[in-house]
Amino acid sequence: MYVGIPVSSVRDFFLMLAMPFIKRNSGARTASFAARLLIVLLSIGAAHAVEPLPVDEIAPGVFVFHGVTAEQDAHNRGAISNAGFVVGSRCVAVIDTGGSPSVGAALRAAIRTRTALPVCYVINTHVHPDHILGNQAFIPDKPEFIGHARLPAALAARARSYIQSAERQMGEFGRGLELIPPTRTVADREELDLGGRTLRLRAWPTAHTDNDLTVLDEATGTLFAGDLLFVEHMPVIDGKLKGWIAVTAALAGGDYTRVVAGHGEPGSGWRDALERQRRYLQKVADETRAAIKGGRSLSQAVTEVALDEARRWALADLFHRRNVTTAYAELEWED
Repeated sequence: MYVGIPVSSVRDFFLMLAMPFIKRNSGARTASFAARLLIVLLSIGAAHAVEPLPVDEIAPGVFVFHGVTAEQDAHNRGAISNAGFVVGSRCVAVIDTGGSPSVGAALRAAIRTRTALPVCYVINTHVHPDHILGNQAFIPDKPEFIGHARLPAALAARARSYIQSAERQMGEFGRGLELIPPTRTVADREELDLGGRTLRLRAWPTAHTDNDLTVLDEATGTLFAGDLLFVEHMPVIDGKLKGWIAVTAALAGGDYTRVVAGHGEPGSGWRDALERQRRYLQKVADETRAAIKGGRSLSQAVTEVALDEARRWALADLFHRRNVTTAYAELEWED
């Protein structure tokens, strides 16, 4: 949808053009020339193989791609989450890389349309595949890959299932995955210098996941919240419900100019978006507690809890029952 012809297809095309010439010229001199020609053709093909992702400059030097609100599939190639980059005077930091190597390559191409500065950091806000499977596209830049201190363990535990799911969901665009773990982790707070521009990284307690990391561009007051904030797309609980409610409240009290959600576009109404998310999460918590207290089984709870709030969100049919299941397991034994 957002990305161009895969590099492999372009290379095959140029190989098809070049091979007859190579076969007709078997001498060492002409073969050497043909080999050099082939290398040039391949490099041309690779350079023009990827269509850049469409990005918006939401603040000076801050660029964001907004993913579609949908399941990951071969049509969207995993371009279902938001990703972005921040440009300093020395280098570029990428925040999340999309749900496939194809999307990562398109994001990398978008960066090159905006600046020639090197990519020095690739920051992952959490472990979910729609945010990290584009990492391998940035290997040639030799950046530091940065994530929460608990990201390596989470990634190791899920690597096999992520690889299997990617091919099943995206076909050829999910093949050949190389999961890139962080080379640098954040346990609390750290700062990154992009050259005249500071990014403040914060590792949060377990909330959406157990490895949520936010990125604040100090110069513009822009917070990349990752999936600690969902807009339109139903919030997905993969950590602790009570923890996420607490973190949502903490974010709502922050002094930010703008917030980039993991999914959807809050615009200037990011506080309203956080409140809407908090309301859904709190309703799930309250009604799940009531179901447990009333002796309702899990199978009953998933068909009854917070249905009025669930209907307000996209993809509720995919994620609401799962959320109630996670909430039930967490709250069943709370003090």
